[in-house]
Amino acid sequence: MSSSSSSAAFSVICILHSLIAITSGALMMFNVNGIYTLTHGPHAAAKLMGSTPHDQLLIQTSDSFSGLLLLLIGVLLLMVAFVNDLDFKSFFAKGCTVLHVFVALWRIYFERRVEVLAWDWLRQTVGDISLALSWVFFLVYSWREKYD
Repeated sequence: MSSSSSSAAFSVICILHSLIAITSGALMMFNVNGIYTLTHGPHAAAKLMGSTPHDQLLIQTSDSFSGLLLLLIGVLLLMVAFVNDLDFKSFFAKGCTVLHVFVALWRIYFERRVEVLAWDWLRQTVGDISLALSWVFFLVYSWREKYD
């Protein structure tokens, strides 16, 4: 096995994660009500959008900035996909794994306590763990290559 197959796996994972982040970020910036309706249902979406015009503006602004952050993370992932340093790839994959695990823990300990989101935390936690596992699979694959 060569390091090019490990490099290709890293690039594919980065590009897939990048597409997820860019798509989610763009949708959060420009169609947050549609995202809330799709992910949480119309009843929860109405609650999540706020009850007063001031709350709605504040929530829309916050969601737009969150979407912009996700969009920038997606662009960063797209740039990182083409890095050739194997040590950096390993370090980056470990960091992404830890980040996804922390997000899953956040959902388990805090998000499930929010009444409107309580039924949805398990599905989102499974998604976070799945994203973390993609990085773990890359690490295992690269370690296997390194020590064979």
